[in-house]
Amino acid sequence: MLNSAVMIAKQRTPESVRVLARRAQLEAYNAKLRITVPVATRSEFTNIYHCAVRKTASQWIKAVFSDPIVYRHSGLLTYDPRFYGWKHPRVVPANRIGLSLFFPRPRFDKMPKPDKYRAFFVMRDPRDVVVSSYFSTRNSHGPMGDVLEVRKVLLEKPRKEGMLWLIGDMAKKNRFGALRSWVEAPASDEVRLVKYEDLTGEHQAAEMEALLRHCGINLPADDLATVLDRYSFSKMNERQGTGKVSHYRKGQAGDWANHFDDDIYEAFNKASGDLVERLGYPSYQ
Repeated sequence: MLNSAVMIAKQRTPESVRVLARRAQLEAYNAKLRITVPVATRSEFTNIYHCAVRKTASQWIKAVFSDPIVYRHSGLLTYDPRFYGWKHPRVVPANRIGLSLFFPRPRFDKMPKPDKYRAFFVMRDPRDVVVSSYFSTRNSHGPMGDVLEVRKVLLEKPRKEGMLWLIGDMAKKNRFGALRSWVEAPASDEVRLVKYEDLTGEHQAAEMEALLRHCGINLPADDLATVLDRYSFSKMNERQGTGKVSHYRKGQAGDWANHFDDDIYEAFNKASGDLVERLGYPSYQ
């Protein structure tokens, strides 16, 4: 009952009000970090950019990079340009970690950046992106952007028809094209491509340590273990009290196989082409 009431309340709050509230929360949190957390070491980079497509654990990345331990060893506060109407002339101010830049690679390349920066792009098996997008949009995602309009469509359709419709919608919004643009771009020292499955899998600590090092952030092993334990999916769900409609629902690699049939896979292939293989994931057997 409480979860339903909270969701209804969010849906009835104008998006402009929700954005202002999130901006105020972020600014208050950053102000508290500045006052209460001494910086021990600083990253050598002026900006760090977290780039992704939706449903690649962006909220988890946000939580990790916003943690006081990470701030202590980087000196960089987080910044979400969505909360500021994308009005900053450089998109992200200096000495900040820019979060949730859902850009195709060409747009990122055109974005003004300092001489010293690092970026990382989180990819995920696009079939799992479809499944995660379906359940999240239909059941639990906060009412931002066109979520409510898409949710209305999905609630009116049986699951299979809903997934088929969503695949077409994602293709129209260039979600598959955005993924492709990052993996097909020339390699560079500034940009690291990482897989969601590696960041959340059994070698998570090693993968996260490598990602943080890429960003000029060196956490002692005990601190890294503390951060990863603090933001395990199960603990984040407990804090949000989301239960069965969790924003983090499963996060399991290969969950798509429990939901795709031949018709869905055919529609997915038509929309995405050879994207699965291009990203280095096993093809459909």
